[in-house]
Amino acid sequence: MTSSHQASSSRHPIRRRAEPQWEMVNLGPGVQIDSLRLCDLAYHACPDRDSILDSEADPRKVPAIGHTSLVMPAMRSKTGGAQEEASRVNGRKRSRKGFVLAAATGTLGGTLLFFYDDVKHAYRAAERTGRVVAALLVCINDYRVTLNKETRTEEERTTLLNACHQRCADRTLKVLEKNGSIFIKLGQHLSSLGYLLPLEWTTTFIPLQDQCPVSSFESVQEMFLRDTGHTIDEIFSSFDPMPIGAASLAQVHVAVLRETGQKVAVKVQHPTLQEWAPLDLSLTRFTFSSLKRVFPEYDLEWLAREMDFSLPQELDFQMEAENARVAREYFSKRTNAPLIIPKVIWAKKRLLVMEFISGHRPDDLEFLDSNNIDRDEVSASLAHIFNEMIFGDGAPLHCDPHGGNIAICKNNTRKRGPNFDIVLYDHGLYRTIPKEMRINYAKLWLAVINADEKEMRKYAYEVAGVTDEEFPLFASAITGRDYTVLAQNQVASSRSSEEKESITTALGDGMLQELVSLLGKVPRIMLLILKTNDLTRNLDENLHTRHGPVRTFLILAKYATCAVFSQEMELISQQGSIFWPPNFLRFLQAWVSYIRVEIKLEIYEHWLSLRNRLGLTNH
Repeated sequence: MTSSHQASSSRHPIRRRAEPQWEMVNLGPGVQIDSLRLCDLAYHACPDRDSILDSEADPRKVPAIGHTSLVMPAMRSKTGGAQEEASRVNGRKRSRKGFVLAAATGTLGGTLLFFYDDVKHAYRAAERTGRVVAALLVCINDYRVTLNKETRTEEERTTLLNACHQRCADRTLKVLEKNGSIFIKLGQHLSSLGYLLPLEWTTTFIPLQDQCPVSSFESVQEMFLRDTGHTIDEIFSSFDPMPIGAASLAQVHVAVLRETGQKVAVKVQHPTLQEWAPLDLSLTRFTFSSLKRVFPEYDLEWLAREMDFSLPQELDFQMEAENARVAREYFSKRTNAPLIIPKVIWAKKRLLVMEFISGHRPDDLEFLDSNNIDRDEVSASLAHIFNEMIFGDGAPLHCDPHGGNIAICKNNTRKRGPNFDIVLYDHGLYRTIPKEMRINYAKLWLAVINADEKEMRKYAYEVAGVTDEEFPLFASAITGRDYTVLAQNQVASSRSSEEKESITTALGDGMLQELVSLLGKVPRIMLLILKTNDLTRNLDENLHTRHGPVRTFLILAKYATCAVFSQEMELISQQGSIFWPPNFLRFLQAWVSYIRVEIKLEIYEHWLSLRNRLGLTNH
């Protein structure tokens, strides 16, 4: 380091205060430089760099860095009196100076061409980051001001806080929509956390479920060629440039395979995700960690950790193809539910080609009713499918079963059974529940259904480490019900508007921070089970079934009892013959529990069938 450099550093120590990590910038083939060094070069190339740092008061005094100072700093230092001497030199010297200036300009132009994409990326990255940071700071300040205001009544305080929720949710929505990419996915996830976030936040983000970005056909063509080595026309005889559906991570096009003539659905990842996903994940982590530092009682870092873990898997369509294959194979042998999982034909990391099967959303009640599809049967079939995923031995769990990932299609070919099929899409986010957790979770639900609080508390601790103090809140989270309803053994009843209002009020009265803290401590797989429970509960409520949730709870009890019974039989077999008296007694207890639930479900099914035959159902 030169002495002049040292002097400059001592006068302006703020430049050397931090040592952040800087990404590498490509200047050309085999030439890289980190962006900190690039900024340093530009700084030292400017002869008036000291006045730049000293001109904070009046920005008009800050000189611009010219192209000659960036490319040819040595030339400028050697020709300090060039302007005074210019009038005395002959035409030959003026020509030489013009030549050098032209060369400098050409050098700059060539250099900019080499790293134009990097400069553009850096600018856009700064723009995305700026939006997030600005909104974060404004929202934090808004909450601080609101929470510190003195109010005369609790009602006035609630009104102020609700208004603050709405302002901050509106600001955040604009940022999510502007940045797109995984921020849309984040907003969709937040909109489903009705048990966790204020109503103003969840309802504001609902439009993100349907207003997803659409990538241009040109960008899709470029990505297809890059990822496969073939053009779209070489693989498909027809390919609709307009997607039939778009989600936060991908869009789906209808096409026909040139080789076989088969109609297929082509799932295409948004090309920009590869560029922005790493930065956006970092911004998500930064946002939630900043919120935790300012409001330590609201620790949402577990959300960022879950996105860090889940998103790379969702962006790998080859993994999704494998998940779909495993699920197809599992359900082909385990259940009679009318489930269809489209067959994958081939997959790349960002491209997925599968058989084309269309249908209608499960909440399209007009379609169901006009095609004589019984809503209660749809509800029961969904209950069979997702309870098998949760309680089945080694079952794959689909962790994103919202309305956009499920379709109902008419099936008139069956002589017996439902006159519809349930199509399950988007197999990017799957988990397998560990056996011990699955059995304990089954026992927890059986305790809930039987209103056995002692057993509830025991297995809540086993599955999630929940203490007695945290238990009422955890029980409400897994069931979506007010704890007083659970205590009164009314878990199978329909949720009233009063109960929903009671839960919302409780969250506003301070329970929210307790719930946030609790969810930050439970195992990650339990968070996904809670998410699946909440989404399937919403699916069922949106069907507006005629008989309420009693049937779905009986189906849940059947699968939970079956899981416990299977475990008991396995343990008995490990201890010798079933006819040994202690083993036989244990078998008898497990069998009676299982048969009791089976009989209840059978009686209820026959009762529903009788009502249908007598025309007692209410449309």
